[in-house]
Amino acid sequence: MIITLIGYRGSGKTSVAAGLAERLGFDWVDADVVIEQTAGRSIREIFAAEGEPGFRQRERAVICELLRREKLVLAAGGGAILDADTRRDLKLAGPVVWLQASVDVLAERISGDPTTAERRPNLAGGGRAEIERVLAIREPLYRECATFTIFTDRLSVAEIIDRIAIAVAARRPPGVNR
Repeated sequence: MIITLIGYRGSGKTSVAAGLAERLGFDWVDADVVIEQTAGRSIREIFAAEGEPGFRQRERAVICELLRREKLVLAAGGGAILDADTRRDLKLAGPVVWLQASVDVLAERISGDPTTAERRPNLAGGGRAEIERVLAIREPLYRECATFTIFTDRLSVAEIIDRIAIAVAARRPPGVNR
């Protein structure tokens, strides 16, 4: 089984993936890190050299490869859900959890992350306005793809992990262990 975490940048996908994987005895991976490792450059640099279409092509290839694994928690990039085939494949691989947060919380988390500016491209001008514009496009796709949605604003990483573990266990057929 693969558990995929989706959501906007700053929603907590990477932090939750590591803890959830440890709790379940799964491996975990951040798809954006794999993309950067295979490309030998940051996402910002990939966007600059290849544009968003080039990046999305790389993202699709990496996710297809990762979905061949078992017992994996996958932190998908915030825009991975833009591709209809990727949305379908994520849902077929196992539960998809949308880590949803308010614009204010996302803006606060992103501005507090020192790696954001050097690693991530501005998609729509930056700041709160960018988050609002991009979410207007992505929220219906997150909703379509998600098996579960967890609103993370007032939850700790441990509380989010608890909620996901309980929800995933409830969906597992009797007698199936991890």
